[in-house]
Amino acid sequence: MPAERSPIRYARSGDLSIAYQVFGRGPLNIVIVPGFISNLEMVADTFPFGPLVETLASIGTCVLFDKRGTGLSDRDGSFGSIEERSDDIRAVLDAVGFEHASIVGYSEGGPLSVVFAASHPERVDALALYGTFTRLRLNNAHYDYDALISGVQELWGTGRALEPFIQGIPENEQVIEGMARYERASASPGRVADILRGAREIDVRTFLPAVKARSVVFHSSRDPLVPVGLGRSMAEGIPEARFVEQEADYHFPWDGRRLWWMQQAVDFLTEGSSPVPVTDRFLSTVLFTDIVRSTETAADQGDQRWTELLARHDRLAAETVDRFGGRLVKTTGDGLLALFDSPSRAVAGAHAL
Repeated sequence: MPAERSPIRYARSGDLSIAYQVFGRGPLNIVIVPGFISNLEMVADTFPFGPLVETLASIGTCVLFDKRGTGLSDRDGSFGSIEERSDDIRAVLDAVGFEHASIVGYSEGGPLSVVFAASHPERVDALALYGTFTRLRLNNAHYDYDALISGVQELWGTGRALEPFIQGIPENEQVIEGMARYERASASPGRVADILRGAREIDVRTFLPAVKARSVVFHSSRDPLVPVGLGRSMAEGIPEARFVEQEADYHFPWDGRRLWWMQQAVDFLTEGSSPVPVTDRFLSTVLFTDIVRSTETAADQGDQRWTELLARHDRLAAETVDRFGGRLVKTTGDGLLALFDSPSRAVAGAHAL
């Protein structure tokens, strides 16, 4: 019996709208971070991915979302830094009302899951990853990545573009047309090429030691897209993470019921209790500002005008920090100290201020 599903809704992540949908009503909070493209209108009913969603929804309240630039989420503007993209997970958690959840990320969704887990350890119960990587550039010797991008872009919308990612797609006219619709609904050819080029620049190695959640990394031994060594490197960098490898020759199989790691992921997520890790360590970007020559300016302005100027400064500063997702720690009399969960947000906030 298919899992109960909510209507598709939108979370706000900065100025963008991120589409999400809730499946099931189980006791665990689970967020699925998809691969490089998806479309909520179709993904749960598309055979490769449907069994995974149904399996996870059988044990928890499961949230799936379209990453920025794909599917039903906003596609305009820059695709964003990996910190900004991982912050979409936070936006979805907030919109659903989850204070914390287990994160399941596969393929290109893995690095985003790692960045979120490292940046928000108090919100991640457990981390389960599959077919993923810390730094895809290490994969250059495996095959011609530029040729992969060109081939995917050229075939996009024909139903053949996802064959390097999904193995065993049947030679069936109805299936191919369904995959063609899924491709077109998920992104444009140009956006897909941008996403794949951006994936090559991902490097989350420095985030790995900050992951505090229980973690497991699954990988197929003969993954034709992401070599197993990249998954092994991911597990080696995360403190106390398990690495589980199994003989399989696919990145993602067309018959999603063949996903060997699904039941193992269920066992991992449900084993014992998963308390939110207690830690006083977290990743953050510090923004410190100072008004140049404030002493001279105060003398020139006089006490009353200088007090009014500072009050306006502090008000605008607090509004700006909040608008860019930061937290104002304190004002310093002629400046401020604020924390942001990504360098790009801190730089954008500083520029606006």
